[in-house]
Amino acid sequence: MNSKKTAVIIQARMGSTRLPGKVMKDLNGKPVLWHVIERVKQAKNIDQIIIATTTHKRDKIIYDKAMEWGVKAYKGSEEDVLARYYETANKYEIDTVVRITSDCPLIDPYVIDEIVEYYNKNNYTLVTNAGSDLNNRTYPRGLDTEVFSFEVLEKAYNTAEEKYQREHVTPYIYENYTNIFYYKNNNDLSNYRLTLDTKEDFELIKVLYDKLYQEKHDFYLNEIIEVLNKNKELLKINQKIKQKELK
Repeated sequence: MNSKKTAVIIQARMGSTRLPGKVMKDLNGKPVLWHVIERVKQAKNIDQIIIATTTHKRDKIIYDKAMEWGVKAYKGSEEDVLARYYETANKYEIDTVVRITSDCPLIDPYVIDEIVEYYNKNNYTLVTNAGSDLNNRTYPRGLDTEVFSFEVLEKAYNTAEEKYQREHVTPYIYENYTNIFYYKNNNDLSNYRLTLDTKEDFELIKVLYDKLYQEKHDFYLNEIIEVLNKNKELLKINQKIKQKELK
């Protein structure tokens, strides 16, 4: 029996710059964050889900709702997300951290499981399907999953000095370790954008939910891509949106 504890830590706050309050926006009768949690709950290779929110009073709703929905929560720094992650993992005594962001209501639990399993079976510092090197990306934005140990997170927390390294949790790891594995999909789907950062993104996600969500989360990456391939015009909704730069 593996006594190591693996937890998904989902960072969430109301103060998003491009689409304020996006994690609590109503998506087919439930908040976006509820959908993210429900999808992550289907992953089998994780022991716990924790919402890492901030001490800001506008984020109290996120903390309260997380508790109501049966997951753990922690309040930390709004700006220093690296510290917030470290403190969350430390409080709940997590050995393996699975990092997911709250703007992913199309996250795929099967993909999470694959990446966690690969991390567990191999000896990499970090296993990711995202990362800073776009040449290594084969999954759509919105399915980003990063797995690393508490020790590596602690080292980053104690050592990272640049502002962007503390705002984004993992840049320090990418910049200071060579033993990083980019987990790849058989088909390159990196040109699909399934994340929620703007009103255009929300419009696309809403259409996908209208087509696929019937009160339960039984649709995954393949079904989503199938809908997009059959309805190519949908891709135009958010194709002009550029991802924000780290630095």
